[in-house]
Amino acid sequence: MPDLSTSLALLTSPAILFFFIGAAAAFARSDLAIPEPVAKALSLYLMLCIGFKGGVEARLAGINGDFLAAAAVGIGLSALMPLLAFIVLKRTTRLDRPTLCALAATYGSVSVVTFAAGQQHLEALSLPYGGYMAAVLALMETPAILTALILLNGAARGEPGRRRTILREVFVGAATVMLLGSFLVGLISGEPGMARLDVFVGPLFQGALCIFLLDIGLIAARRLMEGGRKLSPGVVAFALGFPLLSAAVALGAAQLAGLTAGNAALLTILAGSASYIAVPAAMRLAAPKADPGVFVTASLAITFPFNLTVGIALYTAAAVWLAA
Repeated sequence: MPDLSTSLALLTSPAILFFFIGAAAAFARSDLAIPEPVAKALSLYLMLCIGFKGGVEARLAGINGDFLAAAAVGIGLSALMPLLAFIVLKRTTRLDRPTLCALAATYGSVSVVTFAAGQQHLEALSLPYGGYMAAVLALMETPAILTALILLNGAARGEPGRRRTILREVFVGAATVMLLGSFLVGLISGEPGMARLDVFVGPLFQGALCIFLLDIGLIAARRLMEGGRKLSPGVVAFALGFPLLSAAVALGAAQLAGLTAGNAALLTILAGSASYIAVPAAMRLAAPKADPGVFVTASLAITFPFNLTVGIALYTAAAVWLAA
């Protein structure tokens, strides 16, 4: 199992604590609020940083067989698992389509913090892994969002001219342009580009993330109190069960791709995680009607603690057992 100090350090990180501060403020009926223009600017900024750093990591990893195999499996999982999540949620919950699609994207995309915890666990076990797995993480963040946007906008695909509108909203929308555009900038500029933007995408990112998650906490708690959208038993069961299903699929794919035990473990940990940064930032712009009281709270309050206390150790043990 991950040691208690590691789990406690992650759960008490400033960004996570600010999420709970925002939720507590909302439950206490505080008038604390982040102006909407500021919130949108933070969303764009976070996506810029995530995409740029991912592009730099991909550039540093270089092109080799192991990286290409891990990247192909990761991108495939991120693109396809939201489809499965969508089907499961549609049959087991009564969520509106925007929230359903956002929840599917959340569990198709990945958590950077869960990945970091997984790295620490592997290092504690002296289980080697490739440094390029950080680039695989970056590559797995965006496909799930694109799939969710296609599902979201496909609801009206029968309308005249709707196909062109769907393509435009998916590939030219603010969230997509910022994520993919900044990834390409990082990929092209590499380490020299990172040296120029180090403070902008590093220390400042952490402060912006705190304000962003504070706002998400406020919104999630207030939506829950409105009574319109609750964490139903179906959503809770999904938040606990779907990560296990995703991890199992990822583990099988990793074995077929011939990944080492360490890389397979990290890929499985990524597949079993759920996004609470990239997806909320993207959905705020692309699907403002989606309810963060459902998809953010499910990720942060259920899946994230589960992975820290049980999931990471379980996924790693399975990868090592299969490799042996």
